[in-house]
Amino acid sequence: MVFREMRRKKQVLSLAENIQVLNRGTSGVLAVSGDADYPYAVPLSYVYHDNKIFFHCAKSGHKLDAIARSEKVSFCVIDKDQVVPEEYTSYFRSVIVFGKARILVDEAERRSALETLSARYSPDHEQGRLQEIEREFKAVCMIELTIEHMSGKEAIELVKAKHR
Repeated sequence: MVFREMRRKKQVLSLAENIQVLNRGTSGVLAVSGDADYPYAVPLSYVYHDNKIFFHCAKSGHKLDAIARSEKVSFCVIDKDQVVPEEYTSYFRSVIVFGKARILVDEAERRSALETLSARYSPDHEQGRLQEIEREFKAVCMIELTIEHMSGKEAIELVKAKHR
């Protein structure tokens, strides 16, 4: 699959900047092909690790049904959204990734992904997060999104500010 090139080339973020956005973010929106071919986009917490995105969910639901039907998904993280009323614009920065999602079934893979995710949100509480993982492990589903394409964009005003 060939992914579209961004029209506004001056506003494209570099790969390093895209990764910084993904590492800064704490939530994003996963988009899947939902019921009756309606797009289904759901906000969720995630972790970016080794060119993959991991997130957790319950063991059943709309998101999992959609991924079972089609592994192709997109995921968007908004890093900046500053409305500037007097300029009739917003200073924005966001990244969108396209890739394939898979439900992790191997116990070691699930545990590793869950530990990576929990360490992202509770880095200073290792003992507590390991206890929580043990308590909830059987009830948690982990999903791995392997990134095939990533693009980021920011407002032209932010581009100009970088070059000043």
